[in-house]
Amino acid sequence: AVWTSSNMIGRWHGAIIAFGVKEFVVPSPLAVFEALFSPAKAAQYAWSTHILTTLGEILASFVFTAVFGFALSLFICWSSIARSIAMPIIAVLNSLPKIALAPLFLIWLGYGFAANVTIAILVAFFPVVLNTTTGLDAVEEDLLDLVRYLHASKLQVFVKIRIPMSLPYVVSGLKISATLSVVGAIVGEFVASSQGLGFLIKDSQAMMNTPPMFASLILISAIGLGLFASIAVLERVFMPWNRAADTGGVR
Repeated sequence: AVWTSSNMIGRWHGAIIAFGVKEFVVPSPLAVFEALFSPAKAAQYAWSTHILTTLGEILASFVFTAVFGFALSLFICWSSIARSIAMPIIAVLNSLPKIALAPLFLIWLGYGFAANVTIAILVAFFPVVLNTTTGLDAVEEDLLDLVRYLHASKLQVFVKIRIPMSLPYVVSGLKISATLSVVGAIVGEFVASSQGLGFLIKDSQAMMNTPPMFASLILISAIGLGLFASIAVLERVFMPWNRAADTGGVR
């Protein structure tokens, strides 16, 4: 991976030199690294402030999505009345273009953290709900008939069967939500923020200052990859059987 990254960076730098590409079009890797690591540039762009702002928005939206998305899925699968009410609402909200709602959150919540987190939640919430609901429903009827014959209560069916068997679906939903939380936070910062990596990209674009824009994109990708990898690690720790199934039983 290190060799591949170094090779790509070398080709990037070589192409810039060979074709004489101007920095305001595509910066060289050296200019991007200078924007990231030079003390003077780091102070100018206030990386720590922007990174912490974006990271806080992403984590807050992801945690909310994971907890309340899972809880809503349980409620939907527990009650047929809740399913009939919630699913049409979810379908309508999920079909709305989220970027079109961002100005409304700006009016309702103002600039800053709350608006950005709300936008990120709206973007990332539905994959967790839909995947988890699918997993809770994806239980063989023969197994359900067996436990009903054994007089298992509805709570026991959920705790012993539905929830454990839905875990692969839950993890898949969380992985999708992790990437969408990043997207939602950046969209919010484009519209309703004076801090964050998304704001820095927008601010730099106005001045055609591409090095901090590329540096911000690298940092955003690193945050998204780190969150996705963390979920994958937790999956391997708490669901080793699922990993074995994915690899054909070979560990």
